[in-house]
This record gives sequence, structure tokens and C-alpha cells, in this order.
Amino acid sequence: MDAPRVSILMPIRNEERYLPFALASLFRQTFSAWELVVVDDGSTDATPSILAEAAHCDRRVRVVPSPGRGLVAALNTGLAVCRAPLVARMDGDDISHPRRLELQTALLDAEPSVGLVACAFHSFPRHHLGSGMLAYEAWQNALASHESIIRDIFVESPFVHPSVVFRRDAVLSVGGYRLAEWAEDYDLWLRMAAAGIRFARLPRTLFFWRERPERATRTLPQYTANAFRACKVHHLQKGFLKGAKEAVLAGAGLEGRAWRHALELAGIAVSLWVDVDRRKIGRILHGAPVVGADNVPAEAGKMLITVGTRGARDGVRQWAARAGFMEGADFICVT
Repeated sequence: MDAPRVSILMPIRNEERYLPFALASLFRQTFSAWELVVVDDGSTDATPSILAEAAHCDRRVRVVPSPGRGLVAALNTGLAVCRAPLVARMDGDDISHPRRLELQTALLDAEPSVGLVACAFHSFPRHHLGSGMLAYEAWQNALASHESIIRDIFVESPFVHPSVVFRRDAVLSVGGYRLAEWAEDYDLWLRMAAAGIRFARLPRTLFFWRERPERATRTLPQYTANAFRACKVHHLQKGFLKGAKEAVLAGAGLEGRAWRHALELAGIAVSLWVDVDRRKIGRILHGAPVVGADNVPAEAGKMLITVGTRGARDGVRQWAARAGFMEGADFICVT
């Protein structure tokens, strides 16, 4: 077999129900110079036989057995044996558009400075989706440039992991996947961003993300809101909050208070709260005063925007700009 241009990395465990559909979407790709590296992480259902049949029918399919060591170990095992310079992630229950690899590879070929390219995604089946997931889908798909992705990178994970194609060397240069108390993909994006690796997104919907209750993002502790806050704080301490012992929180609601706890665990105190609720202004909350949006001193210190109201981020940014605060230097949106 000729050397592939793209390695599709698929860690998998017990996916007999949806795996045939995921594989079919790969066999329909208009771009054919790929290999599929499937790390079977201890499946006990019909997954191994489905993979064996696929490998028998198409020699581009390579199955790597793994003794059930978990997702991060499976990802790094697969990444180590990927032969191509470009790696496309894929899960065993999702669907790729027939032109997904063609178009993502073309962008990386045309733009050597880009280290990772995502695409617009569509969650399905739609009747399972709540307002939160619909809002997340719309928010992520709207991040159309490197600059917009970086501006919002501490808001949420800006990429659906199995929808991306990245340069293998770029991911290896920041240490590959890392086992931590939070999501392995978000941790990777933040490390890549800190290293100055550029991101891109194709506006076309090329990936279909299956929503189901048993998905890892719904069931594992690494994907809870508290775990994401801990991840954000960890990386903020390496950049925006480096050396900081105090921070200002804009938003004294439930989300802001959850952030106070996350910062406290990292040894950072809240020096000031900013809120628009007149009932809170003038109070002392967890040892720090609450002030109105028009009374934030210029020298207040590093500020995290923790307003949890959906759709409020643009308004907060407009307020900060009018008040003379610079995003990225004086404040960062974390919700």
C-alpha cells in the first residue's frame, strides 16, 4: 500500500451498533489516500469482528488491539502508529460527509501555517437536542477564523474532537494527548493555542455528531462543568493569570461563584466582583466588594467575565471596550 496522506485515528470500544455507519461514511470519501488506524480498546461485543471484516475488505484499515486502558492511552497508541503527516480524528458512532477529508486536507495543503482545521458540524438526531446543545453548535460553528477561535477559547471547547484534522507533528510538539482530570481534547487545544499553533474552520457542514445519553461527554467526570473550569484555571495560570494571587470576577451569579471556588482551589482569591444587579451592589461577597459596571477602577486587575446568561457575552464585551478594558490583556471571557 502506498504511504497515506491522511491517517484517520479512531479509538473505539463496544460500538457494534453504529460502527458500520461510521465506516461506510469513510469508505465513501472522495479523498482516497488515507489509512484508518482503529485502536480497539478492549471491546467485548461484535466490534472486533466488524473491524476484522472491514480490514479484510479494505487494506487501508489497520486494527490495533489495546487491553482497555482508556481513551487517552488509546489515542496516544494510535497516534504513535499513524504513518501520515495529517491525522483526522473520527469516532465509531459519527458520520463524515463524503468530501470531509478532501476539503480539510486541501485547506491544510493551501495554508502551511495552519496546524489544525475543523469544520462546521451538525448534531443528530435533532429530537434529542436541548437548547444548550443547540446553542453550543451555533456558537462553535460561528467561530470562523483563528482570531475568533482564540478570543473564545476559554469560553468552551471550540472544536468537536472527532471533526478535526491536524498536523501530526504539531500535536506531538506539544506532548500529544495528556491524561488529566479534565477533557483530553480541550486540554490539547489550549496547549496548541499557547504554543502559537494556528487554527482554521471550514464553514461547510462536513461532520455529523451523534447525540446519545451514553456518550463520554455525558457520562465521564472529565467532562463536567467543574472539570472544565479546573482545566481553564490551570491554563490561565500559565498565561493570562500567570503569577496572579487575585482576580476580578464580572458576574456574581451562580457561575461566578463556581468560578470563585475553582480559583480558590488554585490559590487565587477574588478581589472584586462586578455585577449589574442593584441588590448585590455594595455588598461584600466571600470577602470581596460587589461594584456596579460603571464603578470598576482602571487598575482593578485581571478580570474574568463569568456572566452565565446566554447571549450576554457580546454586551459584556461592548461594556468592557467602552470602559477602556482590552480583551486578552485586561479581561478574558470564560463563559
